[in-house]
Amino acid sequence: MQWKVGQVKITKVVEMETVGSTRFILPLASNDEIQKLPWLIPHFATEEGRLKMSIHSLVLETPSQRIVVDTGLGNDKQGRNVPVWNSRNTPFPEMMAAAGFPPESIDTVLCTHLHVDHVGWNTKLVGGKWVPTFPRARYLFGRTEYEHWRDHSTEPDKQAVFNDSVKPIVDSDRADLIPGDHRLSDEISMIPTPGHSAGHMSVLIRSEGEQGLLAGDVAHHPCQMAHLGWSSTADFDQNQAAATRAALFGRFADTPTLVIGGHFSAGHIKRDGDAFRFVALQS
Repeated sequence: MQWKVGQVKITKVVEMETVGSTRFILPLASNDEIQKLPWLIPHFATEEGRLKMSIHSLVLETPSQRIVVDTGLGNDKQGRNVPVWNSRNTPFPEMMAAAGFPPESIDTVLCTHLHVDHVGWNTKLVGGKWVPTFPRARYLFGRTEYEHWRDHSTEPDKQAVFNDSVKPIVDSDRADLIPGDHRLSDEISMIPTPGHSAGHMSVLIRSEGEQGLLAGDVAHHPCQMAHLGWSSTADFDQNQAAATRAALFGRFADTPTLVIGGHFSAGHIKRDGDAFRFVALQS
């Protein structure tokens, strides 16, 4: 799927799609509750109230750069707390190449945060060693986010993610640590959106009078626009995450801003009483 914001083209490359099996991440999003939000159907949920989600990368083509935002799960990774995320063997780099983005053509890899499903393809296993998947790219990590996981990856699954998908990038001198309000180019800048993780960032695109927002995991699913307090089990600070959702969605509601989530596709945010709804936009 592709969209344009001025001169910036956005391409979504999907690694995995799921229907249902998401209560572990959004426990309050029961089928009955989702069916009370008919605007989610059919793009973001089934008639039965099962959530539709994806793990994907977003490729941004600006007049001067090719940027990959978030890198999914990756292959050959171990120690993940979701069984199907371990020992994966998928042709994701080949899928990117088929879409016109061979790994060597990427200038920049930008991680909105450093959770397992956003950093996996930072690296690939070659000869028993983790090496950068995108050999020419600079990898941008939020400084707050990186330092948090460097110092607090004490649980085995968090250690595994840091050691196979983040640390090898730093050790190979391919990483740049950036502030949460970093400006990458004339078209691309960051918005600090903490809560889901300590240093989570969203991506703001501005070009030729048009605007786009890559929200990352501020919301895992559009149902959280209607229920701002429905926090993810993976949220670092649930109160802060809810406040960030309210502020970010309020900033862009009822504007023509193209919004894409870290696990859902494109649309526009509309005010709906004290909260919001999401109107799907087709490619």
